[in-house]
Amino acid sequence: MECRYYRTLDDGRVECLLCPHHCHIANGKTGICRSRRNDDGVLRSLVYGKPCSLAIDPIEKKPLYHFHSGTKCLSIACTGCNFRCMNCQNHEISQVSPSDVGHYDLTPQEVVTLCLEHHCPGIAYTYTEPLTYLEYIVDTARLTHENGLWNILVSAGYVCQEPLKDLLPYLDAANIDLKSFSDDIYQRVSGGHLQPVLDTILAMHETGVWIELTNLVIPGVNDDMQMIRRMCRWIVDNGLADQPLHFSRFFPRYKMEDVPPTPVSTLKHAKEIAQNEGVRHVYLGNV
Repeated sequence: MECRYYRTLDDGRVECLLCPHHCHIANGKTGICRSRRNDDGVLRSLVYGKPCSLAIDPIEKKPLYHFHSGTKCLSIACTGCNFRCMNCQNHEISQVSPSDVGHYDLTPQEVVTLCLEHHCPGIAYTYTEPLTYLEYIVDTARLTHENGLWNILVSAGYVCQEPLKDLLPYLDAANIDLKSFSDDIYQRVSGGHLQPVLDTILAMHETGVWIELTNLVIPGVNDDMQMIRRMCRWIVDNGLADQPLHFSRFFPRYKMEDVPPTPVSTLKHAKEIAQNEGVRHVYLGNV
């Protein structure tokens, strides 16, 4: 399917306008996410209608603790991610090309029908980076709302504001992975920048999307308590004090197998700081 967010350049390349990378993609090549390819000057999604993973999950697994708790959701994912996180928990499907992984063939209507057949009240776009297949989500989410169901996004939040506006009217809740409060760490560990993620969080909050934030605390990487304090102050100063904050425990994974698990005491210290700064709902995950 032709992507909605790009422009053709004079030299035959295309510029993807979906996320802040603004990849300039040569003919026959894909961008950083591996799921959007330049076909003779037309940017096409390689994963539209081709989810690689389907499951029924408790909503708390997203994690969402203050949105329809006790219910289940249909979780769906396509391959691809616009980050390169060294600690990726799902690198088998996020850090590969679509051709490397098997997939289902499901139109947006078929996804919604599947959700209804399994009596799930909503759909979660999750596991990889949903924003890299935003066209598929928007088309599915529109039908989801028409059938009285809700939409959940589990994302790192790295997207341009114009494409995001197409999704926001259909989005009910989101868990955004706020990886750190340092642009340097974002660049070194994930290959991106902090500010666009903060812009995504604020845009969602301003349009009434229920937001919960997750901060995976990695020893020696983003466990500086003064940085965590600055993050919590930003949360409170921007009117997000009532949005749950999840401090999650790191375990060795992917390119960080030599990093030890996060001490539980570190998470408890982070929780204490968050509460002292005025964050009202703080939870510890993976403990």
